[in-house]
Formats: sequence, structure tokens, C-alpha cells
Amino acid sequence: MTAAQRRSQIVEMIAEKGYLNAAELSEIFGVDSSTIRRDLSLLEKTGRVMRTHGGLLPVETEGGFDTPYNVRLQMNASAKTAIARYAASLVKDGQSLILDNGSSVYELALALKDKRNLTVVTNDIFCAMALGNHPGITVHVAGGMMLDKVYTLVGQETVDKINSVHVDWAFLGSEGVHFENGITNINTIEIPVKQAMIKSAEKTVVLADSSKMGYRALAHVCPLSDISMIITEESPNLKQRSKYGPRLVVVEPDKE
Repeated sequence: MTAAQRRSQIVEMIAEKGYLNAAELSEIFGVDSSTIRRDLSLLEKTGRVMRTHGGLLPVETEGGFDTPYNVRLQMNASAKTAIARYAASLVKDGQSLILDNGSSVYELALALKDKRNLTVVTNDIFCAMALGNHPGITVHVAGGMMLDKVYTLVGQETVDKINSVHVDWAFLGSEGVHFENGITNINTIEIPVKQAMIKSAEKTVVLADSSKMGYRALAHVCPLSDISMIITEESPNLKQRSKYGPRLVVVEPDKE
């Protein structure tokens, strides 16, 4: 295998897996660490990957970037508030939970303010800030590299932190929820983090306003069988709801 072929395979692998570290690549290709470091340096210079501590992340193609956080917060706001309120009602004092990133999950963070003795693990900077001033809530922030504009932490450090805990609930955001294709996301970078969240929780709940229902985004997260509940709002856009089965909960959106 030539160096060019190896680098091409590295780009393909990172696009599929979302994160790889240098040690893994050295073992996979049977070359020393200095060779891999040269590969990563060249790939970074040519804009094909992003370097992070100990490894690399994919560079998303045009259209694969998340919408900036301040824009997302304003989209379908009444639906997200109602979804968050229902999700908060599931959480009991004294429980532990993981909060993913996303505007619906951020609304849930706001709705948890009156809970007592909660332990929250999150990779979302805004969620951590929303919960940080409440004495009844202990917040653990998963480390990692922060994605621009969306204030989300990703990478192996994030995954390792989430793998080290076991919680009652994981609340996930999603770009797409489809009765056949499952839960999908707009980029591949966050996939290992979301999958770790699912494995670390007794129950996983996806918060998705109706614009996400029936839609399939770029990257597959998990099948619906891995999800305990999907919360969305009543809307004419909500089609084929019976195919989601009893895991689908539909709430009335707040009046504007």
C-alpha cells in the first residue's frame, strides 16, 4: 500500500466512524506512530481531517454542518418547550441523567431547574451553564473538543467520560427520526458520543420536534429498538405515527 492509498483509507475510515486515534491507525496499517503523525499532519493541512488530542475527526462536507445554536433555539420554540416539559416530568428527584446537545435538550435543561438531588452529565456547554446555578443539581461536563457554533464537545475524551458512568436517563437530540431508518444525525462526528450515551443509560429518550419526524439525516445513530421513548409535538407534519409504536409520545405544543 502506498502512502497516498493509506491516507485515502484513513479519510474513509474517519468519515464512517467519526473518530480515530493515532494508536489505532498505527496498529491497523502496521506502521510506526511517526508515519501516522506525518499522515495526519498532511491530511490536516489539506483540509481533509481535523486533528484533536491523540487522534482526528472528520471534516464535514457542505450541508453537513449544524445550524448555529442561536438559530436553532428560535425554530419551533413552542413545540420544544412542550416537549421539554413532558421530558422533565419523567425525571424524579435523586435520579441521574445524560443530556445530549440540541435546542430541545437545552429546553429540557431549563425545565429541570426545580428538581432536587439530580446528577447530570452533558457534553453541551449551554446545558451545563443552564444547570450550573441550581444547588439541587450536580453537573459533570464531558471533556473533548468543542464544535464551532454549536458548543458541543466531541471526541474520544467525551466518549470515555460517558462510558465511565451509568445513569437512569439519557435524553438525546436528533436531526432525523424514521420508523424504518431509526435515529440519524447531520454529522458523523457526534455518532460515537450519542451511541455511548445510549449504552450508559437505563432508558433513552429522543426529543424531536415534528420537523425531524420521518426524516433521514446523513449518519445513522441507532435503530428505534434502542430507544425507550420519542417525544414530539402534535402537528399536521406528523405522518404514519402508528408505525413508531408505543414508544412515540405526542404532546400539545404551547400556544404562541
